[in-house]
Amino acid sequence: MKFDTIIKGGKLVTASETVRGDLGIRDGRIVAIAKRLDAGRANDATIVDASGRYVMPGGIDAHVHLALPFCGTVSADDYDSGTRAAACGGVTTLIDFAIPYGKETLQQAVDNWQARAEGKACIDYSFHLAITNWEQQKKDVPKMIERGIPTFKQFMIYESQGWQSDDAAMYAALEALRDLGGMLCVHAESSRVLDMLIERHHNKAEMKKHGAYLHTITRPNFIEAEAIQRAIEWARVTRGRLYIVHMSTGEGADLVRRAREEGVDVIAETCPQYLALDDSLFAGKDGHLYGTCPQIKKPRDQKRLWAGLKSGEVSTIATDTCTFNTKQKAMWKGDWTKIPMGMPGLETMLPIIFTDGVLKRRLTVNQLVEKCCTAPARIMGLYPRKGTLQVGADADVTIIHPTKKRRVDWRKMQTNCDWSPFQGRELAGFAEHTFCRGEQIVKDYRFVGRNGYGQFVPRSNLLPS
Repeated sequence: MKFDTIIKGGKLVTASETVRGDLGIRDGRIVAIAKRLDAGRANDATIVDASGRYVMPGGIDAHVHLALPFCGTVSADDYDSGTRAAACGGVTTLIDFAIPYGKETLQQAVDNWQARAEGKACIDYSFHLAITNWEQQKKDVPKMIERGIPTFKQFMIYESQGWQSDDAAMYAALEALRDLGGMLCVHAESSRVLDMLIERHHNKAEMKKHGAYLHTITRPNFIEAEAIQRAIEWARVTRGRLYIVHMSTGEGADLVRRAREEGVDVIAETCPQYLALDDSLFAGKDGHLYGTCPQIKKPRDQKRLWAGLKSGEVSTIATDTCTFNTKQKAMWKGDWTKIPMGMPGLETMLPIIFTDGVLKRRLTVNQLVEKCCTAPARIMGLYPRKGTLQVGADADVTIIHPTKKRRVDWRKMQTNCDWSPFQGRELAGFAEHTFCRGEQIVKDYRFVGRNGYGQFVPRSNLLPS
């Protein structure tokens, strides 16, 4: 058999096993996996020596925001810098959120986001669609699923942005998507109580005293937990499929565990920032840089989320990348309600999970692949094309050294951001080599890919098999 590339001698890691062997690539697909593959004299295959390395499926970041207009500015990482960062972090597919503004249709939202990606994306991508007005947009949902976009998002907050959905819209969306093979992703925070708490503490005296820590004071854990509980109830009674994005609390993990035990079709995602950072950072000089929605929580929440990943009630890890540089973050001017909410994360997701998860024995390397590659592919309608190492799958591959660490320094990273939430940390798990559909896009830790190589990937509907 002829090959374009042979990855030799590595430890091939899937969600279920780790075996030493070779992997053969031709025409963008994995075409052979064996203990030993021979290139043969007549074959001009490129040989990549993976001895002593983990060879894993490319990561899938199912929650990113690139070039997003938000909080009075536009997020700094676009489909150029964002997908380069992803590649250097071992991520080969991302899913962004196409959001209709004003009276735009869902089709117009997809067209707008497609224009952001075309000619820039260096890795493959897909979209979720935000539903901002169910009554106006529901008629377009079947067409979007036919186009290969089976996942939709509703926000329980952001009324001022024009994005907020009420309980009736969530109920109706879950009900409709159940029959169409779709899934509803929900940003779960309780807006009315949250707004009340923000108004209560929004005064000069408290802002001077607490600064960015007011982000924690006004978003206690019950703000997320109550909203998750409510969304779960609508999923229970409609029998719809619910996906909780960026879950940050231990209480949320408890609610999801109980609901899944009771047969509710609910899936939970968490993010590296909730596993590796805590809200004491808000009290520091640069605390405003860490502002996100939901915000980073307490060490006890970190502990519970790690446990949930290991036991299974937390199914996936994604970044919620929404990058704002220090100039953009400075828009807050001491008022925490004006912080552009979000952080960079595409380049550091796998390194954080590998270092704080695998090396600290919170997860196995197979569980890392499950949470960051295989489960996102299955849940989002990409499997088995993406998310695994098997014959016939896209040759999306990342190769990492099991112990070699690199110091996080935004100056040496692909992001357009001039800071990193993990600045100075020594992390293992950066991509030594990355392949997307067989093309090498990272070599010896350097980005060697090209703009426009990434493709939109239609996804299958999510009806039970």
